[in-house]
Amino acid sequence: MTPQLVAITGGSGSGKTWFADRIAAALGKDAARLSLDDFYRDRSHLSLARRKRINFDHPRAIDWPLFVAAAHGLLERRTVTVPVYDFTQSTRSTRTTRCRPRRWIIVDGLWLLAKREVRALFAHRVFLACPARTRLERRLARDLLERARSAESVRTQFHGHVEPMHRRFVEPQRRHALTVIEPPVTDATVTAIVQSLRAASPP
Repeated sequence: MTPQLVAITGGSGSGKTWFADRIAAALGKDAARLSLDDFYRDRSHLSLARRKRINFDHPRAIDWPLFVAAAHGLLERRTVTVPVYDFTQSTRSTRTTRCRPRRWIIVDGLWLLAKREVRALFAHRVFLACPARTRLERRLARDLLERARSAESVRTQFHGHVEPMHRRFVEPQRRHALTVIEPPVTDATVTAIVQSLRAASPP
């Protein structure tokens, strides 16, 4: 087995997690899942009020050395320890998880293709295109339910941080993707990507 990293990137609310989960489910026991979201930097030394003011939509919010180390470990067929991020507290949880190497490691994240050294880790690179209106609607649905946010705070963050950072850092990754997927994303889209992974994967 030669592990391969698969990048699923795109804007916040573009459906990265859903798409990555569906691909991993279709690949079954041959796939593992990893999310860049769990590699946000630990901010436990700051007060919650200060943490809430951080621009989490800038790539510098990620602990890149830790993510790269985990990715290399999986490519070297080692089980790695993965942090767990608590979005309700805007800092890293005290819990961790374990990720075991598989033939495919499906990774979702905002900036997987932005840095050359990180981009080079991925054998397959997918960018999900999605209009801003749809992404905002999905952010509202997710953050109100899962992250204890108010609708006003979600909209303020989206227009003040998310979209400016999207234009600066996320959208330019399109040119580095091997596959760009336009909406709607359906089960047929998942099937097509799974088939392409299997066709391109060495024995």
